Amino acid sequence: MAEPLKNYFGPEIARKIAGLISAVYPAFPADAFLRDALRGYEDLELMPRGWHLARSLRGHLPDDYPEAIQVLLASLGLGPGAPDETAGSEPATEPETSAEPETSESGMSAFVYLPYTLFVAEYGLDHFEASMTAQYELTQRFTAEFSIRPFLVQHTEETLARLRDWVTDPSPHVRRLVSEGTRPRLPWASRLKAFQADPSPVLELLELLKDDPELYVRRSVANNLNDIGKDHPDLLVETARRWLMGADENRRWVVSHALRSAVKRGEAGALDVLGYGDPAEVAIRNATFTPGRVRMGDSVGISLEVANTGNRRQKVLADLRVHFVKANGRTSPKVFKLKILDLAPGEATRLRKTISLAEMTTRKHYPGTHGVEVVLNGRAELLGSFDLTVKPGS
Repeated sequence: MAEPLKNYFGPEIARKIAGLISAVYPAFPADAFLRDALRGYEDLELMPRGWHLARSLRGHLPDDYPEAIQVLLASLGLGPGAPDETAGSEPATEPETSAEPETSESGMSAFVYLPYTLFVAEYGLDHFEASMTAQYELTQRFTAEFSIRPFLVQHTEETLARLRDWVTDPSPHVRRLVSEGTRPRLPWASRLKAFQADPSPVLELLELLKDDPELYVRRSVANNLNDIGKDHPDLLVETARRWLMGADENRRWVVSHALRSAVKRGEAGALDVLGYGDPAEVAIRNATFTPGRVRMGDSVGISLEVANTGNRRQKVLADLRVHFVKANGRTSPKVFKLKILDLAPGEATRLRKTISLAEMTTRKHYPGTHGVEVVLNGRAELLGSFDLTVKPGS
């Protein structure tokens, strides 16, 4: 079973923060801070731990917010991930903190600054300039995608104007903040309901970043457009078609990545944009499940043959949809990518996929019959099912 993310944000984070601040602000009462910070800490999950440390900092830093922020900024140069004179030219890593954070010790080391950003979010709304300066610096060490959101809600126009300025910043981390921080459905964060209702201010920023030289930034642009499409599927398709006009390989990737959720949902417009709008003229043969009865924690292999029954060459987008049994006995579908097929008339190919039934932080498994479909150009066809059983003695 995967290690819970909160275990990578243990009590040592509070001690690290105390050391960083004490080194630049000798008046910091480190022992008192640690007593407050670690009270009830073990019972909290990752983000609540970050908020708890931010609120503990408030009681032990100077009462004046701009002065407190200066202390925090002064401590940045002593921590992990502090940029050197060449920072901003190219990120050494791409910390996808809002999607799938790295869970190695080195990958999570920058999370020491999570409480710093949440401090800004909680206490900085009445100090716009000081907070923008702090977030500009913090996003180059960790990410300010969480802390920028309250400013987009309370200081919408001023924050959007600042983000427009940052679109051309030399640092890819700052440019990524523009797109990642404005995601209407950013994971681990509250939704930006105004931008869910009217995403046009966000799209204006994405237009300026869609051809960014860094994949790090372009991936964020695609994720943002993907979010927008969940509330505005027609706008997603319209934007995708426009961006594909005269697009180079990089921008075509952005469009494809932005359409991924709509494609998994089988939305006709998204499939048509990518050239998979027509029904696939194919036959499905010899579907197998190995084994047919799977024990919890093991894997099932799914295999099928796809044959072109038409009289022309066909490109077929093939996915697999597994209907996982939930705790209440109902099922919930999850789509797994298979392959893009390019089949000549009469040609057949075999597809295989192994599905893990091990416990995951993102998916819990329950015994029962799991239906399986193959999805070809957005249209589903039942393949069969497998039974998941509990291991003896568990």
